Amino acid sequence: MNITLITVGKIKEKFYRDAVEEFVKRLGRYCKIKIVEVADENTPNNAPEAIEEQIKNKEGERILKYISDSMYVIALAIEGKECSSVKFAERLERLGVEGNSDICFVIGGSLGLSKDVYKRADELLSFSPMTFPHQLMRVILLEQIYRCFRIIHNEPYHK
Repeated sequence: MNITLITVGKIKEKFYRDAVEEFVKRLGRYCKIKIVEVADENTPNNAPEAIEEQIKNKEGERILKYISDSMYVIALAIEGKECSSVKFAERLERLGVEGNSDICFVIGGSLGLSKDVYKRADELLSFSPMTFPHQLMRVILLEQIYRCFRIIHNEPYHK
């Protein structure tokens, strides 16, 4: 299975980068994983809604450049469907069985995702109604993908 994470912005904090590297290393035995970072736009404080839409659209264009027609796209969004780790593992396994071996996860910037990215997404996934920094969300997503593969392969992993 090929898994691509497309994320807006770079990770600045070393402890997040270290965590990402660790999970990428662990995932190497289960799948091919690629992380694509697209540039984020500078967001002024108290920007009008029209400016925020322009920012999301610019970031969205950058995201969409990396999404191929063959990818099954799961966008992370607060309004997406929530599920347990076991259900998430079942979903990933089912996608592979159905022939979707090229999975793309998208993590937006501080303002979220553009309408065009939402339209391209095959499904929306939410980890919580809470808002997380996108750098931390990358770590959480990678950990959950790793947990999925451990579950799929009936391997022990802390609960």
